[in-house]
Amino acid sequence: MDLSSVIIAVAGVAGTLGGSLLTQRGTERAKRREIEFVHEHEEIRENRSLRRTCYVELNRDARQFTTALNRHLHVMRERGVEDADRDALNEAKTAHRDRYSEAQMIAPEGVLLTASAVNKALNEVYGQVKRLELGAPGPGETMETAARAQYEVWDLLRTMRTAMRHDLGVAHED
Repeated sequence: MDLSSVIIAVAGVAGTLGGSLLTQRGTERAKRREIEFVHEHEEIRENRSLRRTCYVELNRDARQFTTALNRHLHVMRERGVEDADRDALNEAKTAHRDRYSEAQMIAPEGVLLTASAVNKALNEVYGQVKRLELGAPGPGETMETAARAQYEVWDLLRTMRTAMRHDLGVAHED
């Protein structure tokens, strides 16, 4: 065997081994990218699920707080407010506060702006209702202005719900 045959044989073996190594490294890289893609997809899905749960609870609790304010106004007109009435209103307020606090950590800015408007309006109505209940209304505060302000919250709730649905990809584009 001459030297050129040995060099050709070594080059052939090196090429074969090198090709196998390159193929293996390429396969590993492709597998790593695929795993990263799957993890990213799972993270996106989990994030959407977390937002959906938060939105459902925030929407429900904001609506229940609005309804509790309406009920409390009716109770104030029809009879004296009892401890059970105050407790029901405060429970609704607390539930909404907790959901809104959660949304502040989860919701994107567009949804948070609408949720903030709802939260502000609900707290303003709550303040009016409590001042009226205590017999110390602010300037211009009456049962009628409180009822009107409470009714106006429903429009804000619809706007918030639309923003949430849009964020989750379930709202139709206009």
